[in-house]
Amino acid sequence: MAARAIVSLGSNIEPRAEYLARAIEALSALPGTRLFKEGPVEETEPVDVPAEFARMKFLNQIVIFDTSLEVHDFSRRMHAIEDALGRVRTVRNGPRTIDIDLIDFDGLHINEPDLTLPHPRAGERDFIKQPLRRLMSACGMQCLSLFE
Repeated sequence: MAARAIVSLGSNIEPRAEYLARAIEALSALPGTRLFKEGPVEETEPVDVPAEFARMKFLNQIVIFDTSLEVHDFSRRMHAIEDALGRVRTVRNGPRTIDIDLIDFDGLHINEPDLTLPHPRAGERDFIKQPLRRLMSACGMQCLSLFE
């Protein structure tokens, strides 16, 4: 049985739109995974970034997948895609080719060192909250409890 995975994508290194598209393509190619719905790409101001990167706007997108992968496997593969697309983690909240965050996975609640669901800061971030609400409404899905 397929689980529904809600993912947030972000990029602030050019070519930003290409990195988003390549991430969606790679996620869709995971075993037992198919794209269910993608929201529009939106340009947003950076949040919680070092001052020297404050002018580097992000392109963000919310994407929903159906997958037969187990949640930890999906998460590991998601991070491998970030690495394959050149994500470098040298500066906390620094520039990134791609940022892939798992926001929700079939309503699971997990609190582990390498995985917390639902995403603990998603409800605080307008660049996730508003697009996700619109996308879920368009799909006839109810809003996640993390926004209540």
